[in-house]
Amino acid sequence: MIRETVDVRERHMPLYDRYEEAPDEAKITDRSVATGGIDVDPFHGTLEPGSQDYGVAWEFGIHQAVSGFHDAPNPGDVLCAALAACLDSTIRIIAGRLGVTLDHLEVEVTADVDVRGTLVIEEDVPVGFQSMECHVDIRAEDGTDPELVEQLIEAAEYSCVNLQTLTSGVPVETTVDMGH
Repeated sequence: MIRETVDVRERHMPLYDRYEEAPDEAKITDRSVATGGIDVDPFHGTLEPGSQDYGVAWEFGIHQAVSGFHDAPNPGDVLCAALAACLDSTIRIIAGRLGVTLDHLEVEVTADVDVRGTLVIEEDVPVGFQSMECHVDIRAEDGTDPELVEQLIEAAEYSCVNLQTLTSGVPVETTVDMGH
């Protein structure tokens, strides 16, 4: 999908005014629904991402390290993708606000987990990723002050919702509907 250059400031400024006057309008809810696991097998399913219907569905699979077939992106890959997408777009938005022209941007996210925890092989091994790393490969237009690029990255790390959520943690509540 190719789009014309977007003026970030032009899109941001009305939001600043609106959210100052009506702060509740700044509160949004994102969502994704996982379906289809019972139709096939426990190692595959479908994600329908979005707080509205975008007509998009992503197939997912389970990693071979926990007995899956490793034939589709797994939930860990999806988590890494969400962080990479958030940090990438945050960098580009802030670059637009600062007037920094980027010649190249690539954000790679990796996450390390010891699956003995989730398989309950070793009770002292925690369930969950033990570490995540974001690698940003960025090149600004020739002549751009390197300190401005450092400021851009610091601002993006501060403003990236997914990065801040993962580093600071968030309460998660699970509810279950038994559907009698």
